[in-house]
Amino acid sequence: MPVELVKDKWSGAVQAVTLGATAAEGGSRSRAITVGGEKALPFMHFEAEMPNRPVVAIEIKDRRPDDWSSLLLKVWGDVANDPASWAKAATAAGADVLVLALTLTDAAGAPTTPAAAVAAVKAVLAASSLPLIVFGPGQAEADNTLLVAVAEAAKGERLLLGICEDKNYRTIVATAMANGHLVSARTPMDVNLAKQLNILISDMGMPTDRIIMDPTTGAVGYGIEYGYSVMERLRLAALQGDRMTQLPMLVTPGFEAWKTKEAKVGVGVPDSWGDWEQRAINWETLTAVSLLESGADILVLRHPESVKRVHAAIADLMKSHAIA
Repeated sequence: MPVELVKDKWSGAVQAVTLGATAAEGGSRSRAITVGGEKALPFMHFEAEMPNRPVVAIEIKDRRPDDWSSLLLKVWGDVANDPASWAKAATAAGADVLVLALTLTDAAGAPTTPAAAVAAVKAVLAASSLPLIVFGPGQAEADNTLLVAVAEAAKGERLLLGICEDKNYRTIVATAMANGHLVSARTPMDVNLAKQLNILISDMGMPTDRIIMDPTTGAVGYGIEYGYSVMERLRLAALQGDRMTQLPMLVTPGFEAWKTKEAKVGVGVPDSWGDWEQRAINWETLTAVSLLESGADILVLRHPESVKRVHAAIADLMKSHAIA
């Protein structure tokens, strides 16, 4: 006896958002990348086609980071000393998108200047033709100062600028609108806060097809259940027709996973924890794949082996298993 497959029908859809601009579009990227557009829950291919697969971004810095795991610095080697070289290596490692995270200070401890930030962005744009995301150091005043200069210098490239938060979104949104860029809106793990920030950004005149949500999340074993639930609720609200939640989601499993004890600590742990490097890579990979299932459209990773594994998972999940 055949079993009837019950299918949900949704009234809403996720907004499609395009990162990067080609020469024909006023930029210099070899191709643009579109995310979002879903009309069903993640990978439910029998209900609706996923028009755009999730993408993997690799995070690089404008200088060699002093707060990253030695495992990461070892695998990237000398390229971590130069953002252009790092961008080339990350492109070769399989990135769909690059994330250039600006630091608060330079190697000598002096504050990063707008000129230095612009130089780093231009070097990365010249070294790789992938779409680019630029994140500020994470302090409102510095973010505003550096990102305004970056937005003006890279006008037309359709960068994704971040991180917009409730205390600093106005300046970043204004410069993004003036220079043809997108913004990443980050909120603590809360559906209402995410929706409210999207409303505030939209009220400034920013089109919704130039906004990406970053709802934040935790790593496996460190609050991922709550973050997963928030993302799932945001996606359900979007499919039910809530316009201010109908935006693609960016998550940072690399940042979250590599700050856990399991990834950071290589000595003084039980033998049952196994090989340190494989454990750390597994932590990043499992965090990323879990978030894929909750609706992530852009995953920002750090280790090239994690990138390889997550790409393989995405390819498998994107295979259509439609049942007639």
